[in-house]
Amino acid sequence: MSRQPANNVKTRGVVPGVPGTSGPTLPAQDLPSPNWPAANNSDLASYFECPVCFDYALPPIMQCQSGHIVCQSCRQKLATCPTCRGPLGNIRNLAMEKVAATVMFPCRYSNNGCLQTLLHTDKGEHEETCEFRPYTCPCPGASCKWQGSLEQVMPHLMQSHKSITTLQGEDIVFLATDINLPGAVDWVMMQSCFGHNFMLVLEKQEKIDGLQMFYAIVQLIGTRKQAENFIYRLELNGHRRRLTWEAAPRSIHDGIQSAIMSSDCLVFDTNIAQLFADHGNLGINVTISVCER
Repeated sequence: MSRQPANNVKTRGVVPGVPGTSGPTLPAQDLPSPNWPAANNSDLASYFECPVCFDYALPPIMQCQSGHIVCQSCRQKLATCPTCRGPLGNIRNLAMEKVAATVMFPCRYSNNGCLQTLLHTDKGEHEETCEFRPYTCPCPGASCKWQGSLEQVMPHLMQSHKSITTLQGEDIVFLATDINLPGAVDWVMMQSCFGHNFMLVLEKQEKIDGLQMFYAIVQLIGTRKQAENFIYRLELNGHRRRLTWEAAPRSIHDGIQSAIMSSDCLVFDTNIAQLFADHGNLGINVTISVCER
């Protein structure tokens, strides 16, 4: 088991242009109709490539005085047009925006295998949940900036986070030690069963009013579809007391922060923790089971 400081709190470790310009303006007679042939779609999309990052410049599309365009992200970092070195200005390219409304753009993760093409209005939402989006390190905290494929996650954890303990079996005890340590702290452990690896996380947050809250959750080192095949159960046991939580594990593609913010996990405060703790250590029974279909 590995305990990692959260929020950088150090703790003791254990576990196109307008008409008449030279930019990529399309004449009005060339603007596509709703029945524009699909074969020309990739050619159309190429008109929207940003000359800096080669991503797509999507509405609202701004241009320089010569008609050159650049994506919104790069525009914020530039003082002059990267194509002609002229001033960027604040000229809206409505012709290109009209074209953009008809073009099917490839997902930004097409090089990773995604075959989806989408209208620009749907592109961002899709990319947020695209299964081909690179995975980030699932360990709590923001210190590790690693990204890679799903197949590379476990080798990364084994090489770069060697302090994390892995327990075998579908029914284990996750022991969080020294829960009374001040500040924000994370406890992390791996559980291996049913041919998959699960990451167990207990996160302690210190609120503005001084109240400390604990959040316990399980995430699968796998896809969202794979996560739907399992159920996890967390249980705290004490003298004539029991506190349980049961839910589907999160995929590491989604992470755990949204679940914690919405309390979609096992949540308890310091007082509750003390009811189940033994000399400052808290044992959580963790059971993973396969969903019955």
